[in-house]
Amino acid sequence: MQTLPLPFRQLARLLSLVVLAALDLAQPALALSRVKDLAAIEGVRQNQLVGYGIVVGLNGTGDTLNNIPFTKQSLQAMLERLGVNTRGATMRTQNLAAVMVTANLPPFAAQGTRIDVTVSSLGDAKSLQGGTLLVTPLLGADGEVYALAQGSVAIAGFSAEGDAAKITRGVPTNGRIANGANIEREIAFRLNDARSLRLSLRNPDFTTSKRIAAAINDFMGADTAEPTDPATVTIQIPPRYNGNMIRLITEVEQLKVEPDQTARVVVDERSGIIVMGRDVRVSTVAIAQGNLTVTITEQPQVSQPAPLSNGQTVVVPRTGVKVDTGDGNKLALVKEGVSLRELVDGLNALGVGPRDLISILQAIKAAGALQAEIELM
Repeated sequence: MQTLPLPFRQLARLLSLVVLAALDLAQPALALSRVKDLAAIEGVRQNQLVGYGIVVGLNGTGDTLNNIPFTKQSLQAMLERLGVNTRGATMRTQNLAAVMVTANLPPFAAQGTRIDVTVSSLGDAKSLQGGTLLVTPLLGADGEVYALAQGSVAIAGFSAEGDAAKITRGVPTNGRIANGANIEREIAFRLNDARSLRLSLRNPDFTTSKRIAAAINDFMGADTAEPTDPATVTIQIPPRYNGNMIRLITEVEQLKVEPDQTARVVVDERSGIIVMGRDVRVSTVAIAQGNLTVTITEQPQVSQPAPLSNGQTVVVPRTGVKVDTGDGNKLALVKEGVSLRELVDGLNALGVGPRDLISILQAIKAAGALQAEIELM
């Protein structure tokens, strides 16, 4: 067998790489996503917990007891449980604050696991800096205690003031306690006993649910998964996965699907933000944008009499009026079936700002030329 010289071998390898690169470029680029990122397992979710507590140790930045009656009542009730009777006594401390404590109980959280909690002031406290949360039961929606919270509160903001100035950064009346709650009760959920599995799509869509079911059937066999509605895909557990639901979920979550979505334009008029989906299309339409701007300026002048005269000093008004009719703006043509990039480039060519762009998009939609939904935030 005859071997090629080194330069010819390098040239042959280079040509093969060029051919492979050309084949890769010829294939359409698909935005594939994992099923894990598109859907959640029905029943596997967090649960919200809430509780009422007291933060102590504040440096005079707590609630005013005379103005916040529930803080005073909580302080008296706590002291009575500790054997201190304060009924009828005058209390003027400002070193404590009534707070609401919230947390999320993760799915399958075991007893003894610690979770983070958020502490928020209820009264007129100025800051929770340096405070310590006393033992607070955290309740679920059923009224049962699922966790106990306690610890030092860490805040991200601060507040400082003097006699003539004040500065506040962030929100000093809201804080967080890392690993501040201990789980005392578990939520029973026997996943392995289920005979079917339901996937809940985070963005419901008919096409996406059908593609997820098709990917699962291609991997496990026909008639395993079925899209019951745009937001749900039902999976019948194959016999080989009985008693091993974790393996089934792991393999299903790693399947890749190309998600579909409705062509949508999201508009936030307050901040001037516009977000367009990739499938937004525009029919042939001509666009012109112009504003009538009238600017009025006042520059009063002082007129003084001549020396040694009997005249009076008066203020003479001087008004300047300027009218801009936007004559420089021209009519622009947007062709039919343009892509998102071409649409953005065409609208930017008009030289309009985001707020005018919002009005243009709404006008195109009213003319029936925008093949997408407009969602106002």
